Amino acid sequence: MKCPFCDELEDKVVDSRMAKEGEVIRRRRECLGCKRRYTTYERVEEILPMVVKKDGRRESFDRTKILAGLKKACEKRPISTATIEDVTDRIEKRIQEMGETEIESRIVGEELMKELHQLDQVAYVRFASVYREFKDIDQFMDELKTLAQQRRER
Repeated sequence: MKCPFCDELEDKVVDSRMAKEGEVIRRRRECLGCKRRYTTYERVEEILPMVVKKDGRRESFDRTKILAGLKKACEKRPISTATIEDVTDRIEKRIQEMGETEIESRIVGEELMKELHQLDQVAYVRFASVYREFKDIDQFMDELKTLAQQRRER
């Protein structure tokens, strides 16, 4: 593992622990060059589907894109990084459980929308405005009215 501080390739593992209910191993490492410590996480490489984009391009499923989208939608909201990680894990797990070799990007987006709808309404509207590509204020207001109606029905 390359040291993030000095790029040395030699290190030693100081501590290993299970994390995320045994799905991840957290390792504390010490660089043999600069003696600084850093943390790495290891997880089983899972077979995830190719994502088919709107224009027909295909790319590998990338959980960091989901994480980035969630972080952007939740920016300046009272939502912890741990919660965002948990949401990302749930979405990734549901997609993997579908067992498909290819999945439309629309399905990934809808999974994100479902999670954000339950998590935080402001983050949901932020994400929806980009994801659904609102063309004008009327489309935006329609989404807000639907959200308000659902809230009243609860």
